[in-house]
Amino acid sequence: MPSDRPETREGQPGIAEAALLGLCPRCGAKTMFAGMLAFSETCRACGLDYSRFNVGDGPAALVTLAVGTITVALAIWVELSLEPAWWAHALLWVPLTFVLVIGGLRVTKAWLLASEFLNDAREAGSRDL
Repeated sequence: MPSDRPETREGQPGIAEAALLGLCPRCGAKTMFAGMLAFSETCRACGLDYSRFNVGDGPAALVTLAVGTITVALAIWVELSLEPAWWAHALLWVPLTFVLVIGGLRVTKAWLLASEFLNDAREAGSRDL
């Protein structure tokens, strides 16, 4: 089994590459996600246990607040400058918000998992990981 120590691994992707492409931070295989937002239990290529990482709800709060701020600012700007019909706002902002939240959440969750792995992060008081 390959070592989990960051200084002994070669060829692993960087944090940004792993996050954007959903790559295993240990071996670089595209195995991080089992679905759109759900992590796989383990990497099918190298056996890295993804369930040991605690990503939590931080990414959801961060992405929702950021996308909400950007979307509302753009919607106000469009309303004040173009004055479109209400249905035009619905056609524009609902799908855009959905895509930005899902895409941002996927990248942010992957970024945090890869960061935890590459920095050898552990729960406070944990010795067995």
